[in-house]
Amino acid sequence: MNGRLEAADSGPWRPVVDAPRLTAARCELLREIVVVDEHGARRALQIPQERPLTVFVDKRELVTLMTLGEWPELLVLGWLCNQRLVDGVAEVESVTVDWEVGAAAVRTRGGLVDLEAKTATRVVTTGCGQGTVFGDLMAQADAIELPDARHARIAQATLLRILETMRGRDSIHRRAGSVHGCALFAAGELLQAVEDVGRHNAVDTVTGWMALHGVDGADKVLYTTGRLTSEMVLKAARMGVPVVVSRNGVTAMGHEMALRLGMTLFGRAVNRHFLCYSGFERFDPEVQSQGQG
Repeated sequence: MNGRLEAADSGPWRPVVDAPRLTAARCELLREIVVVDEHGARRALQIPQERPLTVFVDKRELVTLMTLGEWPELLVLGWLCNQRLVDGVAEVESVTVDWEVGAAAVRTRGGLVDLEAKTATRVVTTGCGQGTVFGDLMAQADAIELPDARHARIAQATLLRILETMRGRDSIHRRAGSVHGCALFAAGELLQAVEDVGRHNAVDTVTGWMALHGVDGADKVLYTTGRLTSEMVLKAARMGVPVVVSRNGVTAMGHEMALRLGMTLFGRAVNRHFLCYSGFERFDPEVQSQGQG
């Protein structure tokens, strides 16, 4: 369905000054189909929807994103921010999503500066639902400065609280599978959670929500179900988030990027089990003696 263009709002979180006007074009996220199981029995099953959303900026086509369509306007805003095509949402006048044509029309307030230069270099990535990022990864990393370990730490109790919260959520993945999720936490409290067909879309949507509401990442933790590759680590760093937790593992280049940025990465984090791959100085473990569960 298509939403009316209006000033963005999101419950208790207020948009920043000069926030763009957004539609509210949230779609049905699941579709019911009939399957045949290993016993030959037919039964109904829900599967995630997947839709192409082509992004036009000032009438120029830039990219087509494959998405569930849960928060398409925030996805577009986050994608623009993470690609460094805009320096902030104040540069965007409006985002209009129309599912009848599968398009998101972005209108900027002054045009995108140096668009040709910014989009000249593409890095092919492992990203599901995206595929490329603009610019040189390492050069972008060198421009990021995260808070030091004295001001951004995580205790084991907080980490376990985050894992318990995510385990207990009534998620699309639990009902239908085939999606990735990202969530933003502050001191163990869930602020925002998003699921999409690709991990990049999920983190971009969280980025869009943060940018729209002026939420700083310095004291936050990003949770993701996806593997921590270099581009996922870089996106978290761009959000200003120094601690990332993944249900999955970490690639060598993702680990190298985290060391370069001074980030703390947790992987294989399920139930009460986890591995801290980098940034040990931010982590306050609760050492248990042998024999304790």
